[in-house]
Amino acid sequence: MKTKLIMVEGLPGFGKSTTARMIHGILTERSIETRLVMEGDLDHPADYEGTACLTEEEFGRLLQAAGPFKEILSQRATQKDNLYLLPYQKLKNEFGDSFPEELYPSLSQHDIYELPLDLNRKLITQRWQAFAEETLQTPAVTIFECCFIQNPVTVGMVKHDAPEDQVTDYVLGLEQAIQPLNPLLFYVDQNDLEYAFRKALRERPKDWATGFSDYYTGQGYGKHHSLEGVEGTLKVLEARRKLEYRILDRLALNKLRIDNSLYDQETYRTKLIDKLKLHGVNPE
Repeated sequence: MKTKLIMVEGLPGFGKSTTARMIHGILTERSIETRLVMEGDLDHPADYEGTACLTEEEFGRLLQAAGPFKEILSQRATQKDNLYLLPYQKLKNEFGDSFPEELYPSLSQHDIYELPLDLNRKLITQRWQAFAEETLQTPAVTIFECCFIQNPVTVGMVKHDAPEDQVTDYVLGLEQAIQPLNPLLFYVDQNDLEYAFRKALRERPKDWATGFSDYYTGQGYGKHHSLEGVEGTLKVLEARRKLEYRILDRLALNKLRIDNSLYDQETYRTKLIDKLKLHGVNPE
């Protein structure tokens, strides 16, 4: 096995989830130990999902308002330098209706992906560095659905409208962190972005579509360019894709752009097997 990490990237609706699951299935069939980590996993080993970041003063105020939940929050928080990290979404899922409803808005406002870009980048990069060190000691191949390119570009360009060099450097810093894992990147592409995105809108819940469009047009790049609705979201996605292409060109790791325009799973699976063989990931 030449790699310890396989990453799948691409735009919404392009087939990242399908690709990640297929790769996992291909390797599992060949008795290769793998760990599949999908987007949104609250136990993501290299990312922070549903995690708040608070200063000591902010954490103190939170505890004062937590009532009987004060001890639980104290136990679950992780101190990192002078900051406190709290997995609030896991707590909400675990305790359900007994989780103090008044705490949730405050915690979500302090989500790591609501932080200033520099602090977000610092925390996420440290997380990837720790993941790489741990993964070197394990036998399994980890498969990530997105987060390597998608998250830095989304928070950097879409949310903060940051300069391109800052967003690119963010991703290049993550690449440096995982170099010892000899990573392999699959970038899933489509010929027709609009068709793929509108297909995703039809297939996914309406709340997802509304939230996605609001995120892409209501702040950062979308707001700066006065974009609105689905049409505006498509323009942001096209700008994001062009930026991701340029970032791909800068990456030195093993990378493959793979076309999923036909949505033909059997043909696509065969294509993935051939690409994996080419990189020695699934030896016969």
